[in-house]
Amino acid sequence: MYIIVAGGGKVGHYLTRALIDAGHEVLVIEKDRVRAAYLTEEFGEAVTWGDACEVRIMKESGMERADVVVAITGDDEDNLIICQMSKHRFQVPRSIARINNPKNEDIFKRLGIDTTVSSTKIIFNLIEQQIETDEVIPLAPLQRGNIEIVEADLGPDSPIIGQRIPNIGLPKDALVISIIREGHAILPNIDVEFRQGDSVITLVNADKEAELRNVFEALPR
Repeated sequence: MYIIVAGGGKVGHYLTRALIDAGHEVLVIEKDRVRAAYLTEEFGEAVTWGDACEVRIMKESGMERADVVVAITGDDEDNLIICQMSKHRFQVPRSIARINNPKNEDIFKRLGIDTTVSSTKIIFNLIEQQIETDEVIPLAPLQRGNIEIVEADLGPDSPIIGQRIPNIGLPKDALVISIIREGHAILPNIDVEFRQGDSVITLVNADKEAELRNVFEALPR
């Protein structure tokens, strides 16, 4: 797939790395010149400097052929504009928006954004859930899509202990979005090894949840 990531902060950085490692064609758009230069050192031509809200930048990025546009800047208004333009002007099949203020979630849904992800809501769900060791459960279905956010607690027998994300055989299009370790959230990258006691937060297609369970859980003896 061709995926455009609008916003090259920490989330955009690690998401871009994960998508490239998964074999996707990716372009990250970052409007801060210094940050764009930093990302270019790692990703080369997969980075462009510019404001993803501008039509000119959208055209230059080849948005008309994108399969997915992910807007994850730190500004909800920008994320909304990017997703709306991608859908209504460039007919991108799927738009995903990061929401920094959970009060904006209903607005995004009413304006037709396919999928929204609220970090605040994810953390709230983590606090609310009582989870058994080794259990893999859905934290929340993403609105207007067939995607779920699931959490896996890694027990001592988990087969991915000591492994890194590229080596664990995630289901197609599944994405590790955070690792909770000793009460702190870690943004995943290719160098992080899973440890016993980690809670792994993953996006996965609902029909792949059982396959995801097999990745994180030890096979019965």
